Amino acid sequence: MESILDRFFRYVAVDTQSNEESESQPSSAKQLKLLEMLRDELAAMGVEATLDEYGYVMGSIPSNVVGKVPAIGFIAHVDTAPDASGAGIKPQVIKDYDGGDIELKGVPGLALKPSEFPEMLHYIGETLITTDGTTLLGADDKAGVAEIMDAVQFIVEHPEFKHGEIRIGFTPDEEIGRGVVKFDVPRFGAEYAYTMDGGEIGELEFENFNAASAKIHIQGRNVHPGYAKGKMKNAILIGTELNSLLPVEQRPEYTEGYEGFFHLIGFGGSVEEADLTYIIRDHDRQKFEAKKKTILDCCDFINGKYGAGTATPVVKDQYYNMREQVEPHYHVVEKAVKAMEMAGIKPRIQPIRGGTDGANLSFKGLPCPNIFAGGLNFHGKMEFVPLKSMEKASEVILNIISLYAGD
Repeated sequence: MESILDRFFRYVAVDTQSNEESESQPSSAKQLKLLEMLRDELAAMGVEATLDEYGYVMGSIPSNVVGKVPAIGFIAHVDTAPDASGAGIKPQVIKDYDGGDIELKGVPGLALKPSEFPEMLHYIGETLITTDGTTLLGADDKAGVAEIMDAVQFIVEHPEFKHGEIRIGFTPDEEIGRGVVKFDVPRFGAEYAYTMDGGEIGELEFENFNAASAKIHIQGRNVHPGYAKGKMKNAILIGTELNSLLPVEQRPEYTEGYEGFFHLIGFGGSVEEADLTYIIRDHDRQKFEAKKKTILDCCDFINGKYGAGTATPVVKDQYYNMREQVEPHYHVVEKAVKAMEMAGIKPRIQPIRGGTDGANLSFKGLPCPNIFAGGLNFHGKMEFVPLKSMEKASEVILNIISLYAGD
């Protein structure tokens, strides 16, 4: 078998950054390179696999047990976040991590430090894969992709391994909230599924944020600064004023657990016009709706102060909390708990402070909790993943399959 590490390196070598400004599906054509690779690799292993026009790879492994066993799906996304470059990734392999700082050699003076990321100390003695400091790593979610493919390889090379029907899914554009917009759940054919898209080893999640985006256009008025009194409307300053109206304590850097936030992720422009982009998150649906109204109220205040049409907001829902869809099928969570315990892992059930394809899939009728993929510090140059965590995630997949086959 190809090692899971070599497989992971092959996948992160492909730039698959999604593009939130694009209206196409997938949002970037370069994602198709990895999707085509995965389709072909599945076919080479004898797994029936397709890649459709929307960029969804679907694979199917028939049952080898007698009797009815639920068809179980495992899903991961191939795209990397727009927050940092995903091109030319040069992973660093740190064997027998000693608990010290890890120099990221692509940027002099930049290092992963336990003083800043204390979770690193959980992995002393293990092999860590880091970035070189110039890009993200892509463990979100190519670790999940590698884990699923590793499990598939084990299954096809061990015909004695008992399993029901297995469905494999790889999706584009999860990072921009469009991962399963056109995903055909009936064609996929699973009764229950799991996304391999969580963080640290042991994480198990079946509730996530309700999510929306907000784009606000500020229309200013540029006049020669020497003659601007009573005439100029500086769109940059109006934008900063609008942002100051939002509650400071509800920014990501001040929240945790079930606390929601407003997150300003983009701000650019000139005196004449400027644009602000936010993401809005909350686990509680009522608080989520209130946050969206707060954005609109702030725009109304700005328009009342500077004139109608100064602030034009566009607010769009992205996904909702999957808990209400998964909880009626709680056995899918219980199976994952037991599968982790079988692998010697202590499960940690917690809310996702984010979202996954599983949230939208759950609302499409496919209950889909989220299991750890093993990475940490997603979406940035400090991203890293312990090798053992990826190996254990693959083991959990096989354990889940065994548990369903044994029912």
